Amino acid sequence: MSQNQPRARVLVVDDEADLVRILQFGLESMGYQVDTASDGQEGLKKARDTKPDIILLDLMLPKLDGYKVCRLLKFDERYKNIPIIILSARTQEGDQTLAMEMGANRFITKPYEFTEILSQIETLLKSVPTSP
Repeated sequence: MSQNQPRARVLVVDDEADLVRILQFGLESMGYQVDTASDGQEGLKKARDTKPDIILLDLMLPKLDGYKVCRLLKFDERYKNIPIIILSARTQEGDQTLAMEMGANRFITKPYEFTEILSQIETLLKSVPTSP
């Protein structure tokens, strides 16, 4: 084990492999530990298994959409405090409203700047009560 601890564990759930790779590379280069999933079911399972510090979640996913994944996590006592950032190409106001109703903490539309994602992650992680 190296003495510098990873900053936080991020779960990226998106079915666009290139996008996942870019996020993973960018976040790991900033010291984050990154897990990935390419569909909603896998994302939900990984979230429950690894209890990440924060989740980046696409809405349009195979098997289980991002709304359902978000709702299942946010309405579960064990996972409700994990911040969820929705990343979506859907820009309708209704999509954003629904995502927030499902418990999402932020909604970022694609295409986005990596720096925007990073600053949202850092802001949300600062606001989360840390468990002992």
